[in-house]
Amino acid sequence: MKVNQAEFIISAVKPDQYPEDGVPEIALAGRSNVGKSSMTNRLINRKNLARTSATPGKTQHLNYYKINEMLYFVDFPGYGYAKVSKSQREAWGKMIERYLLERDPLKLVLLVIDLRHAPSKDDIMMYEWLKYYDCNICVVATKADKIPRSKWAKHVKIVKQELAFVPEDDFVMFSSETGLGKDELWAIIERHAFAAEEDEWDEEETEDAVISDTENELQQPAVLHAQHSDNDDDGKHE
Repeated sequence: MKVNQAEFIISAVKPDQYPEDGVPEIALAGRSNVGKSSMTNRLINRKNLARTSATPGKTQHLNYYKINEMLYFVDFPGYGYAKVSKSQREAWGKMIERYLLERDPLKLVLLVIDLRHAPSKDDIMMYEWLKYYDCNICVVATKADKIPRSKWAKHVKIVKQELAFVPEDDFVMFSSETGLGKDELWAIIERHAFAAEEDEWDEEETEDAVISDTENELQQPAVLHAQHSDNDDDGKHE
């Protein structure tokens, strides 16, 4: 997708603050300092729309960014930071759980993992949580540029094994520095975000085809009747 417009909309903490325009939503989840903001900025070709926090775990809201007036990126609070209080973690969990359960415009969750390290317990729990709620998931393994290309396959294998990754989910290696995986990730985002529109388009095409076939069938007897009438006339002249 070519991004021509991207803007921050709101930091929401409860459902009545969420946008109500029905635009598809792509959620971004991951532990603090995993590179979600850098990934977002690379995807939208902006340097600082999604701001990286100087204090990991500080943000405890759902940050909405609107892209091309067509979809939202919804940035979850970073999890797994030790200095976040137990009450903050519980509040975060309830907010996210409610969002995942009730948010109809949600089309896909990008679970952002640091490719350099094995997934943390929180990463694994988040993946299991998303599977439990039957979310569409794409695991995005960031910071690929920090690893030699010859070791990519090894690190990908470790990430997938630790997560108990299901092949039906999407997986993308990504680098905010080089842009590796950007086009592939956009293709996945668009496929999920606009799947309903494509289905509607396919249904319309099918309906048009059925109508066309029906019209042809209705016309055929009239043509055959005309042919029989011509043949009868010919017989009379004989």
